[in-house]
Amino acid sequence: MKNVLLIPLFFFFQLISAQPDSLFFQKKNKKKEGPQWIQKNKASVDVSQVAFANWNSGGSNSISGLLGVQSSANYRDKFFAWRNDVSLRYGINKQQARELRKTDDLFEITSNLGYQPNKESNWFYSARLNFKTQLTNGYKYPNKETPISRLLAPGYLFFGGGMEYGKDIEELSFYFSPITLKATFVLDEDLANAGSFGVTPAVLDADGNVITPGDHLREEVGILITNSYKIEVAENIDMKHVVSLYSDYVNNFGNVDLDWRIDFNFKVNSFIRATFGSHLKYDDDVKTKEPSDVEGEFDEAGAKIQWKQILGVGFAVDF
Repeated sequence: MKNVLLIPLFFFFQLISAQPDSLFFQKKNKKKEGPQWIQKNKASVDVSQVAFANWNSGGSNSISGLLGVQSSANYRDKFFAWRNDVSLRYGINKQQARELRKTDDLFEITSNLGYQPNKESNWFYSARLNFKTQLTNGYKYPNKETPISRLLAPGYLFFGGGMEYGKDIEELSFYFSPITLKATFVLDEDLANAGSFGVTPAVLDADGNVITPGDHLREEVGILITNSYKIEVAENIDMKHVVSLYSDYVNNFGNVDLDWRIDFNFKVNSFIRATFGSHLKYDDDVKTKEPSDVEGEFDEAGAKIQWKQILGVGFAVDF
């Protein structure tokens, strides 16, 4: 009889040992220690559309779309933090009785490598690389005959080293680099000859023929300061602020190039969201032109503040 009672107990303990522990005990999620990679990807599409039918106030049918793709691969261990980001944005707009126009165009790669010798400190010895350009021709509409920008015209490369502060470096970062190389690429012959984006223009004869072609590269060495901050300002509302300040030591030191972006992300549910953003830029090498007294000719009007405002509703998917 005693042996008969042991048989069901034996099978009961065999069943328990074959099941995952989570069926019987609540396991605590332990934070992974040691080296680890974290990869994130996001794709988004924002669309806005206006249509009219017998609208007595008048109006023009239009539709706009903005595609965005972001990918990051971040590494962290006891001493090193390596953050890598790739961003792509492309926007178009079509209005009734008007050609298709580009509204946004950006391809950007950023890589930050930081060394933290002391875990009690929030300071990192850092090296940073940033490259950005556009994908397709840009025009000063309605003129679509003469591009004012192209792929790698311009292209900007920043590379330097310094110190970075980041208590939670993914959320808050302050970076200071006393030595940063800035290279401006203008790989289009016409734009290089015109001296666009600060490169040395071509030397022309009296008839306008090119004697010496314009430069395709402009190199600068200066000081770079950046700050980024991400915060949840309210439930389902995130704000991200990124600002970059650069001044060249050799050419007009003290004149600061500014790139400042603020974006608000309003989450409706897991897929639908609204965005509102502001992008402010100033680059002393990007000159504007205004009509001169001579018909058909233009005079240089110097650099001006550039500003862009973005508002959209669409879909976002993490993958």
